Amino acid sequence: MTTNPGPQGSAATAQRLNDAIKRLRARLRAESGQDATGLTVTQLTVLASVVREGPVTAARLASLEHVSPQSIAQSLAVLKAAGLVHGEPDPQDGRRKLMSADPAATELIDKLLAGRAAYLARAIDRLVPPDRLADVEKAVELLERLAAADLSGPADPSDGSI
Repeated sequence: MTTNPGPQGSAATAQRLNDAIKRLRARLRAESGQDATGLTVTQLTVLASVVREGPVTAARLASLEHVSPQSIAQSLAVLKAAGLVHGEPDPQDGRRKLMSADPAATELIDKLLAGRAAYLARAIDRLVPPDRLADVEKAVELLERLAAADLSGPADPSDGSI
């Protein structure tokens, strides 16, 4: 039987989770080769959004990434200079530019994502016994729910909490 950890326990658990996520993200950057690209995390995040969403406006990228238009403009300038993205006038509104990814950008993002997935698969295979894989699945489901949580309204105890 589990007990509610209370506010103090929740805060400690939240801090441990935050620390673990930071360490895992750093490890994934190193294992995937991301650190060797010479691009910042922000620039790679913007590049991945252009690859996934493109052609896309800078305003849409700023909205997707929850950053200022100035921040997007700075990242796009670096990505353009590296030949990873290019802009063309929007056929519906020539004042706007649509950003698209160069094929090399798509290849880079695919390589980085594959490197991350390969590392995680190796780590799971090595550290998680087959009879505990269901626990990993439950943890992933919980992380997905935490990432999607809308905390603006009242709590709903019937939301299917894990």
